Amino acid sequence: MEAIHPVPELVWAIFSLLLVALSVYLVSRRTHLPFTVMLVVVGIAINFIGHEVPALSHIEDTLSISPDLILFVFLPTLIFESSYNLDARQLRHNSAQILALAIPGLLLSTGLIGVIIWQALDIDLIAALLMGALLSATDPVAVIALFRQIGAPGRLSTLIEGESLFNDATALVVSKILLTTLAIGALSQDQLVGGVFSFVTLFAGGLIFGVLLGYLTGKLIGWIDSDPIVEIGLTTTLAYLSFLIAEEVLHISGVMATLGAGLTIGTWGKLRITSSVRVYLEHFWTVLAFTANAFLFLLLGMQVDIPSLASSWDLILWVIVAMLVSRAFVIFGLLPLFDRLPKVDPVGIGYRFIMFWGGLRGAIALAIVLSLPDYPFKELFVALVTGAVLFTLLAQGLTMQPLLRLMKLDQPPLADRLALLEREITAHQRAIKRLPALHEGGLFSSRITQRLNHRSQQAIAHAKHEIHRLREEHLTPVQEFNLFFLRALTEENSYYREMFERGHLSESVTRRLLMMLEHQIDSLRYDKAFHNGNSRLQYEYIEHWLFSRFSNTPVLRAIVEHMRLVRISRYYETVWGHFQGSRHVLHSIDQLSRIDSTPTEIVSRVREHYRHWNHLATDKLHRLNHDFPEFALLMQERLGKRIVLLSEVETTREQARHGTIPQGMAEEIEADLIKQLKRLRGHAVQLLNDDPEQLLKRVPLFARLPDNQLRKIATACEPITLEKHDYLVHQGSRNDTLFIVSRGTVRLQHYTDGEEHRLSTLIAGDSFGESALLGEGHADVSVIAQTPSRLYTLSRERLGQLMQKDPELRDFLAERDHRLKKIHDQNHTVAPG
Repeated sequence: MEAIHPVPELVWAIFSLLLVALSVYLVSRRTHLPFTVMLVVVGIAINFIGHEVPALSHIEDTLSISPDLILFVFLPTLIFESSYNLDARQLRHNSAQILALAIPGLLLSTGLIGVIIWQALDIDLIAALLMGALLSATDPVAVIALFRQIGAPGRLSTLIEGESLFNDATALVVSKILLTTLAIGALSQDQLVGGVFSFVTLFAGGLIFGVLLGYLTGKLIGWIDSDPIVEIGLTTTLAYLSFLIAEEVLHISGVMATLGAGLTIGTWGKLRITSSVRVYLEHFWTVLAFTANAFLFLLLGMQVDIPSLASSWDLILWVIVAMLVSRAFVIFGLLPLFDRLPKVDPVGIGYRFIMFWGGLRGAIALAIVLSLPDYPFKELFVALVTGAVLFTLLAQGLTMQPLLRLMKLDQPPLADRLALLEREITAHQRAIKRLPALHEGGLFSSRITQRLNHRSQQAIAHAKHEIHRLREEHLTPVQEFNLFFLRALTEENSYYREMFERGHLSESVTRRLLMMLEHQIDSLRYDKAFHNGNSRLQYEYIEHWLFSRFSNTPVLRAIVEHMRLVRISRYYETVWGHFQGSRHVLHSIDQLSRIDSTPTEIVSRVREHYRHWNHLATDKLHRLNHDFPEFALLMQERLGKRIVLLSEVETTREQARHGTIPQGMAEEIEADLIKQLKRLRGHAVQLLNDDPEQLLKRVPLFARLPDNQLRKIATACEPITLEKHDYLVHQGSRNDTLFIVSRGTVRLQHYTDGEEHRLSTLIAGDSFGESALLGEGHADVSVIAQTPSRLYTLSRERLGQLMQKDPELRDFLAERDHRLKKIHDQNHTVAPG
């Protein structure tokens, strides 16, 4: 948009069109006509009568559509909002068909449209192919807006939206190659090779850059303390900067970059956005997308030149025929070939027909054709593309909803219909509980209360009857089991998210738990079968050989030990989270079944699965608590501290709401509490006390040693790690080392005449080998690791070197050792009988 008009005139034009768009939106809601199509019609009407109405003519002169306006103002908003809300699981499940339509499908369509136009319009073949490339990219803006309003089925929407979002990069690359060919006059092999390389660079490079930028933005959002202004501002900046940097700096696909950024924030990054901010964010992008759609389609309609289209009606008709024929070949010829690939859910004939008719063209085609350099066919191409776009929006857009209704694809899935009926039951049950309070408050007619109560009872009975009818007519026992199991999994999913929001689960563990749930949900939704979840939790340590080979290597010791701690900590938290989630579902399952009176045998089957998972998690927790008591204690301590802090947050908010404490003071207190909560979120590994100096203080020999002497001895200690069942000391071997347990448990045992005698078990902070450190050092016991363990060792040689350098230390330890031996001898003296 060129800034050649005074600011008041520009503001007048913008907000006048926005007011028109809001009026169209209200009419669209009442008439159920497609909003975007009505905008185009109104835009055409403004253009048509603009010469007679000075105010409309002034608006038309002030604002006009241009390629830069579409690409750099409207498109980033619309692509980001769409990809942010795209169902990632549906996209992944249908990726084979979507990519088939976006790449080979678009190339096939380009060739077919080009050949038909070449034969019909008597123009150069390369120019005809260029027209084919322009008209082969379905427009995500038009498709997404239309399908959301008419409520198309989820998978159908994903297929068409996914194709529309991904095929833009292909169309742009093919257009550039053909434009270069037109300038040169011939298509060479080098151009083809360069075109393939350019496509890979634009398509993959844009997607990778967008995902990377979205990841960095998500990380930044996670570090911010729930600030709606900053978080929403960052997503807006991400949408536009990803597009601009990709297009103008890196020269890759801006659409793919914004798509990758939106998908990353909408899937991986959504968990990092605070739940309260997430609501604001979704509303913000809804309003932004509405505004962009409104201006885009109004300006598109105002762009239409009726006389020019009328003079080229016969040529436009050929273009429309070519467009429909090519679309039919792609949808009914190419797509079924990819349906035969393994693990690909075929697309039914009804969906394919809607995909054929729903391949709308719109602003993308116009943006490309308007941005073309001057050449002999440009004016003709603008008219033809405008006519073709107008046909798809008016003819196909207006008939889409009746077509969906005719093919019975406008009805919600069975699961959604049951959910709506359950909503009806729950809502009226709540109303029945609350209505008596009106009458008890006085001055409220008991007759009205009884009448409303009766209506709610009738609504509940009707909803239950409908659920029973749907169950009898449509649900098989397998489907009934799948639906109820999906409800239980959804409840578990919601509980994990709630635990994350309250800070009881770390981000990585929450993602892991949700990923396991999504795998099970996908198997129920797509494979139509339930897979036993015995493998949902596995004891995941880094391979034994890695630890045994590198854990005692000085250079890698710290890295390997940290990796081990992180893995153990993450696994412990995952098991604990699954234990809590399965227990929550077991407590909630009766309430879930009462909503729609699910058959008892199905509820029992689902309950048995969750009991099995709960027992599995319980057994693993017992084993982990035995193997790693430090992690259990730290997890419990962290949870307890979080509960205390959350109670303080709730009390602070309540007092601020009642005016007990000033609002400003409450905000400062709450901000400090939330910072403390964030510091407690995460794995317990960062809280483990692994300081040899602190461990030495628990050894009787060194307990009274001054701090400066302790630090010297601590530097002489060396860490070692043991796997389960590793021997630390063999009975009868020579030992001259003190061992201090830092993590895990070790067992002392003695063999007499071939019989094993277990003496004691040592845990973190315990030590043995003091006499060996200063005495003879022949071991009369064996020491075996019961769990993966970490210990610190102090050899007699290292201690002797320190004592030689420090006589004071030598004298202190000699006196301390003598005193301890004396105390030991006194304790073991047998008193006379």
